[in-house]
Amino acid sequence: MAKYVVRYGAMRFLGVLTATGGRQYQRGAKVIARTDRGLEVGEVLCLSDDEVLGRIKDPTEGQILREVTEEDARDLRRIEARIPDELATCQRCVEKLQLSMQLVDIEHIFGGERIVIYYLAESRVDFRELVRTLASEFQTRIEMRQIGVRDEAKLLADFGDCGCAVCCNNHLVQMPPVSMRMAKLQKATLDPTKISGRCGRLKCCLRYEYDTYEKMQKQLPSIGTQVITQEGPAKVIGQEILTGQLNVMTEDHRRMFVDAADVSIAPKPAKSEKGAKDTKKSGTKKSDAKKNDATRSGTKKNDTTRNDTKKNDTKENQGKKS
Repeated sequence: MAKYVVRYGAMRFLGVLTATGGRQYQRGAKVIARTDRGLEVGEVLCLSDDEVLGRIKDPTEGQILREVTEEDARDLRRIEARIPDELATCQRCVEKLQLSMQLVDIEHIFGGERIVIYYLAESRVDFRELVRTLASEFQTRIEMRQIGVRDEAKLLADFGDCGCAVCCNNHLVQMPPVSMRMAKLQKATLDPTKISGRCGRLKCCLRYEYDTYEKMQKQLPSIGTQVITQEGPAKVIGQEILTGQLNVMTEDHRRMFVDAADVSIAPKPAKSEKGAKDTKKSGTKKSDAKKNDATRSGTKKNDTTRNDTKKNDTKENQGKKS
């Protein structure tokens, strides 16, 4: 039986699901699938093969039962219409129990097996009483899931500054780590308001081309390197990674951009004869100093031995007299 990669759930889970009855599905088809959480509505992305499986980490398993029918679509609209009221009910219960948490969203599983409540909190929350209250109110299983600000954007955000759908709400399954170093390497503006996404953190897209930038940078002479250009010796003071150019400063303090392919690394200057002699003299002085120290140390040891001998002789003479 054919297997397909299906995206489902509010958190955009990816699963490798088996098509029952030998049915075939096109990319983008809306389907009803049975997952480990119950009956859910999902979207077919592609056929599953070894290459695809190598790109997905720990995919879930399940079955594709059928394509979404008109009746399924009506049930789905009815469930979505109830979510605002359910969220308001949850908020009233949270306030009544005085819990330190912020409700973000509610996910109602299509088959009615459970309701997943997503919330933000700075610390651990004891929501056992809340779960009992909501289970009695909704007559179904309640699952509480604490999330971070990136997951909040994944649930609620729509479009980014680029005009496209936010990545976390579209194709990203795992949030890649992003650092300010990535922005600096790509010479992006360091204004936090311009390089931060809907979640308030650094944009995930800063990670996409970072490996390419890093690889290209390693092919360029590092800043501070002495190079030979067509204008003579110069020092690298900057890099243009994408264009493969270097910003250099010549010995007469002129600055210019040159192609990295047109320069060569300047050979390191050899030590002068004077420097070699000074080094040799320095080495001779050090060895002489070591010899003198060894001589002094030997002299001190000999003096100590003589003193010990004299003391022993004195003791023997006193013993004979007595």
